[in-house]
Amino acid sequence: MAEGPKQSMPARRKARRRALDVLYQADLRDLPEREVLGAYLERLEQPRPDHIGYTVRLVEGVAEHRARIDELIASYAEGWTLDRMPPVDRNLARIAVWELLYAPDVDAPVAISEAMELAKSLSTEDSPRFLNGLLGRIADYAPRA
Repeated sequence: MAEGPKQSMPARRKARRRALDVLYQADLRDLPEREVLGAYLERLEQPRPDHIGYTVRLVEGVAEHRARIDELIASYAEGWTLDRMPPVDRNLARIAVWELLYAPDVDAPVAISEAMELAKSLSTEDSPRFLNGLLGRIADYAPRA
C-alpha cells in the first residue's frame, strides 16, 4: 500500500474517533464493519473531511484482520474476555492493535497513547490504565505483520 503524506495528530485522532463510532455501531448491532462503514460514509456531507481516508483504512484494516486482533486481545487481556470488556474499550483496543501490527507509519507509543486519550473522554475511569497495560503487552510480545 502506498503511503500518503503523514497527517497531523489531531486529524488522526478525529479519524480514530470516527472509526470507533463505526466499529462500536457494528459491534453493538452485530453487523459487518464494512457494511456499517458504507452507510456511515453515505451520510457524510460533501466534501468529506481529509481524515476520512484514515478512518476507512482503520475500519477496513480491523475488519480484514479481526480474527487475529481479537485473538491477541483475548490472549493478553489478563482476567478479561472480549465479551466482558466495555464495547468502547474493546473497539479502541481493536483500532490500536491494528495500528500496532499493521500500520508501519504509526509508532507503538502513539497507538497506545491515542487509545488511552480517547478512552479518557469516552469510557470508564479505569479504561485508560486497562488499555495501557493490554496494548503495552501486545506491543512487547506480538510481532508486527
